Amino acid sequence: MDTSTPDNEISPRENLDTSEVTIQVDKLSERQRQISATIQIPQPIEKVWKILTDYESLPDFIPNLAKSRLLEHPDGGIRLEQVGAQSVLNFKFCARVVLDLEELFPKLIQFNMVEGDFKGFSGMWCLEPYTLNQEQGTTLCYTIQVWPKLTMPISIMERRLSKDLQTNLLAIRQRAVQMFA
Repeated sequence: MDTSTPDNEISPRENLDTSEVTIQVDKLSERQRQISATIQIPQPIEKVWKILTDYESLPDFIPNLAKSRLLEHPDGGIRLEQVGAQSVLNFKFCARVVLDLEELFPKLIQFNMVEGDFKGFSGMWCLEPYTLNQEQGTTLCYTIQVWPKLTMPISIMERRLSKDLQTNLLAIRQRAVQMFA
């Protein structure tokens, strides 16, 4: 995988403190990208898990997430519809996905698009514990593999998603600190 980052992308950082987000972009093919974002949250895994799996409350604190609602799953699993909305250069952009999720408490939430505005969209939330000065925390990593339709310029989508993932992880960290202070 190519882990180099052009000048217009956010470069990964080696050291991560509790307020920073590390972004890594990998080019999987000409129009497919894998984007990973990592942050440390000064709360135990169980509390971060509770925030992530309260699916219908996510738009309350995640910027640009206009809708997140549970749908009936034909096989009894977890099915979630999400709509992201934002304005870019006075142009309103919306993207909708319906995801099937698999929760593997306390380490992993995997998802795969079953319908939506991309050719492909899948990924996972990974949670790992850490200890700093006797305090328990969670290293949270969000990884997506995205394959946009031809009408979506890949470079713009890549930059936008990298920025959004950083903003979203900071919002989750802030929510965890506020909820469990």
